Amino acid sequence: MPHPEEILRVRLVREGAALPQRATAGSAGLDLSACLPEPLVVPAGGRAMIPTGVAIALPDPSFVALLFARSSLGMRRGLLLTNGVGVIDSDYRGEILVGVYNFTNEPCIVENGERIAQLLVSRVSALPVLECAELEDTPRGAGGFGSTGRAAIGKGETE
Repeated sequence: MPHPEEILRVRLVREGAALPQRATAGSAGLDLSACLPEPLVVPAGGRAMIPTGVAIALPDPSFVALLFARSSLGMRRGLLLTNGVGVIDSDYRGEILVGVYNFTNEPCIVENGERIAQLLVSRVSALPVLECAELEDTPRGAGGFGSTGRAAIGKGETE
């Protein structure tokens, strides 16, 4: 049995909600399922909030829960999370809602019980913030946007 401080506590807040679970023993994330009274149509180019019927309690502020799109939903169905990655803070106790965007030209129907997102729990470090006049230099410096691979873009250059 895991240590009591390392358990994800889950409360089902809607009738018919499914407990988050890993698809395989090697899965990093827990699948979250839609908890809908009827199928939900996400229009082409439209957005929707999909309830999961699940609320969670992370052990303490050293944990964060991250919501990711399921690859099959994005690649096969054209649904992505509206905010890229959802962040669920340790003090949030409300229902997890999954915001999706349909990037296709066809409506997408989400069925009750369909797996719609992955929930990944990770440790986080709440480092104190210190304003500095300068930062120490590194070999990379301020190089970004491909600076460690192809020629850097951003200094008035375009691809």
